[in-house]
Amino acid sequence: MSDGPVRLRAVIADDSVLLRDGVVRLLQDAGIEVVAAVGDGDALVAAVGATVPDIALVDVRMPPTHTDEGIRAAVEIRRSHPTVAVLVLSQYVEERYASDLLSGDTSGVGYLLKDRVVDVDDFVAAVRRVAAGGSAVDAEVVRQLIGRTSRELDRLTPRELDVLELMAEGLSNTGIAERLVVSLGAVEKHISNVFTKLGLDPETSAHRRVLAVLTYLAERA
Repeated sequence: MSDGPVRLRAVIADDSVLLRDGVVRLLQDAGIEVVAAVGDGDALVAAVGATVPDIALVDVRMPPTHTDEGIRAAVEIRRSHPTVAVLVLSQYVEERYASDLLSGDTSGVGYLLKDRVVDVDDFVAAVRRVAAGGSAVDAEVVRQLIGRTSRELDRLTPRELDVLELMAEGLSNTGIAERLVVSLGAVEKHISNVFTKLGLDPETSAHRRVLAVLTYLAERA
């Protein structure tokens, strides 16, 4: 006989003891089991390897250099433990690794700014959504990465939005064509239109696909 539903399991990484303990209590009060709480990137990677949680909540800047250790660890976790969701919770947007983290398959990935988390229930809902395979990306993260808001999505046609949604799911052009039952050439044309309407010119960015997906995620968050 089952003892009841399995609780969500989380690992938390933040070098601020007060903030780390506060998030631990918040999650525990919400019925989420915290299996490890650590203060640096190496300890985070080790904790995830040892416990394989449902989700890791990660600060960007941690010891020893307090620059990008946390988000580098988050990227490593996504590569080595793809079933573990990652929610970055930070005061900063580390552009290079944020793009790496949010590129490809964006299911089970989130990036929230601490100063903009104003509602505990919304935060817990975001944790659960990301752990369940969804996404949660603060619009301010997108603004800092691409220099504008996500209102450009209003300019896309329904079919272009369909293509962008499948891009956000991590599908290749071939995969999108198969899902929508259209030609590869049609998909490439739609993607080109998406890039143009979002203002993502080849000369201005080498990561147009990532930035288009970021824009979509912020609009749908």
